[in-house]
Amino acid sequence: MGRDVTAVTISGEDRRRYRDKVRRCLDVLARMLGESQFEFERPHIGLEIELNLVDALGDPLMRNADVLKAIADPAWATELGQFNLEINIPPRELGGEATGELEAEVRGHLDHADRRAQEVGGNLVMIGILPTLRRSDIGEETLSSNARYKMLNDQIFAARGEELHIAIDGAEPLRMHADNITPEAACTSVQFHLQVSPDEFGAYWNAAQAIAGPQVALAANSPFLFGHRLHQETRITLFEQATDTRPEELKSQGVRPRVWFGERWITSVFDLFEENARYFPALLPICEDEDPVAVLDDGGIPKLEELSLHNGTVYRWNRPIYAVVKGRPHLRVENRVLPAGPTVADVVANGAFYYGLVRMLAQEERPIWSRMSFQTAADNLHRAARDGLDATLYWPGLGEVPAAELVLRRLLPLAHEGLEQWGVDAARRDRLLGIIERRCVTGRTGAAWQIETVNAIEESFGTPRHEALRLMTRGYTERMHANEPVHTWPIGP
Repeated sequence: MGRDVTAVTISGEDRRRYRDKVRRCLDVLARMLGESQFEFERPHIGLEIELNLVDALGDPLMRNADVLKAIADPAWATELGQFNLEINIPPRELGGEATGELEAEVRGHLDHADRRAQEVGGNLVMIGILPTLRRSDIGEETLSSNARYKMLNDQIFAARGEELHIAIDGAEPLRMHADNITPEAACTSVQFHLQVSPDEFGAYWNAAQAIAGPQVALAANSPFLFGHRLHQETRITLFEQATDTRPEELKSQGVRPRVWFGERWITSVFDLFEENARYFPALLPICEDEDPVAVLDDGGIPKLEELSLHNGTVYRWNRPIYAVVKGRPHLRVENRVLPAGPTVADVVANGAFYYGLVRMLAQEERPIWSRMSFQTAADNLHRAARDGLDATLYWPGLGEVPAAELVLRRLLPLAHEGLEQWGVDAARRDRLLGIIERRCVTGRTGAAWQIETVNAIEESFGTPRHEALRLMTRGYTERMHANEPVHTWPIGP
């Protein structure tokens, strides 16, 4: 979850101090990596899910503070918009008994939170972009009442010096300007965490980057934005554009974007943190009292708070995480490419596919990143976001291949083998990866269901677009809570 900050006025001296502190943290991280400070036994996984609040019509409900108060559970927190919430599921061993309980645990959390949301006139919905959002719902007054979000908004627009221009092609192209970052609040995602050893971090991060395209093709769930039908996973390009600190001139100069796939395969986690410090000015230049050098010299484990805060404002699709847990430092890959939903079963199946596949690719003798260019992996992501399971992706040994065929022929067998190596039992593997298989065979992703359902409503009843989106959203929400995977959903509200 995003770290809270206190509202402050930022000076030039604050920025210089923060830059120096980030570099000091980076030096300490290098020492810790060199001295093998990181303890790693059995890998743990974690899960974060961002959700939307809707009212009885299916429109966004701007009451996340009231719903959080009603839920009264520290696992829940605000997100950027007042119609957003986020839940953080406690970490667990990958392959242990707790892994098998994950689906039931998430459903329990969501059912409880939804009952509390109903007390204030709302429902929770897991969906990549809430289809009923209108431009009138997006304004600075929509930001959650957290100083972090106000400061981020101010700093991004101070860096830009002008409005955002959002331009997305698709069946019904969208062009708009915004004077605040709240269009980003439309993007709700699932984040899969995987603890890895420092020695293996580079391989796991590279593997996660390589499969970003297939992941998104399988899980696309964001076809509508502000009433326009756009990409199968519009969330990818919207997020890239809605947090861009660069005016056109800096884009032309090749300045890196804040939402970043990256530009090269890596050999160490240090590469990523060092790139963050080298390329990206601070958005939240807030220094803490800890002297990381002194803490390490005294035999302690530094929190490296400035390095971590800065890392949280560089929005990589696979983000490195440094954290201190129970007094020991560890590293995680945070996989951020997937949208939320449609159901808990679908989300956990997406996680099973990711965890199984990334293990096998990270351990290959001739790794995928030695046979595919980094730019090709980035191109695969954007092709998948545009076309979903209809995308054509590149894969070494197969060339250009339909996404569904790539998954069925090559990637699903690897995911099965990877889950077996993680210690996930056969029945659970078969059920979860069976959901992925049927999604490929039927072509029914969340995005496909949304588009087909809206088309059916409009064609059958002549319903105006926004009312059709409301009807679809209400039907989606009911099916989401029933937890039958999306490939089984009939077309219709």
